[in-house]
Amino acid sequence: MTNTPELREQCATQLEAAASRVSSLSAFIGLDGFVDEILHVVDKRENAELFTRVPTIAQFSERLAGAAGKSTNVELVGRMRKLGGNGPIMANALASLGLKVTYVGNLGWPNLHPVFEDFARRAEVHTIAAPGLTDALEFNDGKIMVGKHESLKDITWDNVKSRWSAEEFGARFATASLVGFVNWTMIPFMSDVWATLLQDLCPRINGERRKIFFDLADPEKRLESDIRRALDLIVAFQKYFDVILGFNEKETGEIARVLGLKPAHTPEGLRDLSVEIHKRIPVHTLVVHPVAYALCVSARGVSSVLGPMTAKPLITTGAGDHFNSGFCTGRLLGLDDQFCLLTGVSTSGFYVRTGKSPNLHELAGMLRNWPLD
Repeated sequence: MTNTPELREQCATQLEAAASRVSSLSAFIGLDGFVDEILHVVDKRENAELFTRVPTIAQFSERLAGAAGKSTNVELVGRMRKLGGNGPIMANALASLGLKVTYVGNLGWPNLHPVFEDFARRAEVHTIAAPGLTDALEFNDGKIMVGKHESLKDITWDNVKSRWSAEEFGARFATASLVGFVNWTMIPFMSDVWATLLQDLCPRINGERRKIFFDLADPEKRLESDIRRALDLIVAFQKYFDVILGFNEKETGEIARVLGLKPAHTPEGLRDLSVEIHKRIPVHTLVVHPVAYALCVSARGVSSVLGPMTAKPLITTGAGDHFNSGFCTGRLLGLDDQFCLLTGVSTSGFYVRTGKSPNLHELAGMLRNWPLD
């Protein structure tokens, strides 16, 4: 696993050299949408204004376990309300990096929800259903996402056709530099949408081979048969696109279980497991991004880089989506695997420290002034 000042300087130089090309790239992303409430859990309250937060998930779980058979109350303090969902966060980050972005998803119905208005000024946005709602309990060592997903059942191909346009969808799908479908786990009919695209739209695609990105998004709650079907559909897109499939560390373990592989408990083990998963899911690139580093497996072999870890992130919800946006942008710009990974971890690292999505020049600045905490 590498990450040296020389490597970061090379990556920064290549990003700056490619900056003029980014505006010629396009992305078509979907299909989810959430309103995220970022929350801290109160540990001790000093007065009406001041409190200390529960710092870790482990400590929060101990508090909850201690209430078994007794009951307890938990105070949540809102820190911010923001656009949410894997798709909107990734798409918003891609727009910040300079791509021309089109988004379709459940961002409000019949009108756009106000939380997405700024996003709609930066991208071409089409909404087909009401958004889901997420309470994101953030801790120093991760987050707990508590979601209300009832509206996600309205994300269907029929609603794409009736509330937007099958022809407009098909035009973006057939021409975008990057197509991305994320948050499969929470969208009950996403696999049906993919099957329709493979049957009706993909055979009509012409021109140069393009990129398509998939993120299942924590499939633990889905049936093994559903996960296997989704993976088969994703592999089928490889006939028409260079497929990029992204996992975080937890998701890698869940996919390993479905494939009959043993989970990994060390970075070396995760590297070996990722190679085995790639053999069974033969897409162009498999990307895995734990908190502290990232790796990818492709025909070029295995690459890995350390990320800019911080013990006190300003925000963690959306960090993985920012990694995905950075990695995919690097891939579109023709960077090699190591530089794509470095672009991904830098995009994520910038976001968790500032709460903002970076542009390419800000990424280059971070690479040259690498944070040490």
